[in-house]
Amino acid sequence: MMTNRRNAMLVAVLAGATALAPTPAAAQKQTPPAAGTPKDFRLTPRTSFTLPNGMQVSMVPFGTVPKVFVRLGLRVGNVNEAANEVWLADLTGDLMQEGTTSRTAEQLAREVASMGGALAINVGPDRSNISGDVLSERGPDFVKVVADVVMHPSLPASELARLKANRVRQLAIDKSQPQTLASERFAQLLYGDHPYGRQYPTEAMLNGYTLDQVRGFYQSNFGAQRAHLYVTGVYDAAAMERAIRDAFGGWASGTPAPVIEPPPAPQARTVALIDRPDAVQSTIYLGLRVPGPSDSTYVPLVVTDALLGGAFGSRITSNIREQKGYTYSPFSSFSPHQRATDWEEVADVTTNVTGPSLKEIFGEIDRLQKEAPPPDELRGIQNNLAGIFTLQNGSRAGVAGQLAFVDLYGLGDSYLTSYVRNVLAVTAAQVQQMTQLYLRPERMQLVVVGDKKIVQEQLAPWGTVVP
Repeated sequence: MMTNRRNAMLVAVLAGATALAPTPAAAQKQTPPAAGTPKDFRLTPRTSFTLPNGMQVSMVPFGTVPKVFVRLGLRVGNVNEAANEVWLADLTGDLMQEGTTSRTAEQLAREVASMGGALAINVGPDRSNISGDVLSERGPDFVKVVADVVMHPSLPASELARLKANRVRQLAIDKSQPQTLASERFAQLLYGDHPYGRQYPTEAMLNGYTLDQVRGFYQSNFGAQRAHLYVTGVYDAAAMERAIRDAFGGWASGTPAPVIEPPPAPQARTVALIDRPDAVQSTIYLGLRVPGPSDSTYVPLVVTDALLGGAFGSRITSNIREQKGYTYSPFSSFSPHQRATDWEEVADVTTNVTGPSLKEIFGEIDRLQKEAPPPDELRGIQNNLAGIFTLQNGSRAGVAGQLAFVDLYGLGDSYLTSYVRNVLAVTAAQVQQMTQLYLRPERMQLVVVGDKKIVQEQLAPWGTVVP
């Protein structure tokens, strides 16, 4: 009975849809209205202060939803690891989520859940974050929890073996993926034995880590001088400031973040091939070091990247995906570090067209070096970047992330408020110039993971192949 009734309703809906279907004349495509000019991002001025111990605080009202995002950014990460301690920072972050000297892991999770949120600890190459999004009235309570986690972690010995086993499993999964293998080798070629070039530990290294090593890493790297607390959303400013000063005022200053300079950038191309027998695809990583966010050329470089390979309608994507059918989802992007930045083009291509794919990629770089892009193409890319930037600033966490970005690179808030304007001001001649100055094929490092017996000969035109 229920089935028949649903079928009868479906027939009625379809009949109505047919009756209301537009005539051929009405169904003709109409010209959409012209898009408006993208506008600059408006950032509410932040309230900033520094505690006597050196911890910095930034608070920015955002939105109307009664929630507040709190993010404690720490200038500590994989860059602070020794050569035989890769992922020790990650393991330290894992253990810090296992409770404090006054709260068990379960109590910690329940308490934060009662505030309408969850606590997360993320470790990256240059910095780590302890964050959460909670109900506005519970913001001061969550600040106290974050302070307890960073200042008084229990780092329990009982959880070390389990967490190391989790990391070993993650390592095995990562090392089975061609994209991961290519990324690891690419980083090695760009940065050598610098921490930026050490992406993965060995299994023996992971298994050998002791609780004393974790505690030593924590003691050496965590302190108020390396911390910046961001508060965004709807909150009681006076109550939040009181909670911050009370919760973090007793934190030891610790040592300043050390400056760890990367090695000089490679000046000649290396072609590395990792054999993956019988693979139906080759994974390509191609790129080099370029100026970073603190350089005056960075915004023109961002536009250049988007036009060349960083947008869905970019030249490389249109060429090897739409026109040639060599790949499904190629892309290019920047990987900014505090002390260095690299640009890479990544693509998974059908094995027998590995060489032709590289020919087209290098061909598009060469074309952009010789000819400035037409105005309509450039404007479309610029409008796309402006729209993406707007989306990135559309949440409490997004605003906090943008503030942390400009603080890490010393850019100032004007970088955010003038970003759209500066993107739209990039000229076609600048795009061509950026390609000529920085996207130099002869300096690009090339890594391919694929079937050696099919791929190696195809790579010969690009240089001598090494493992």
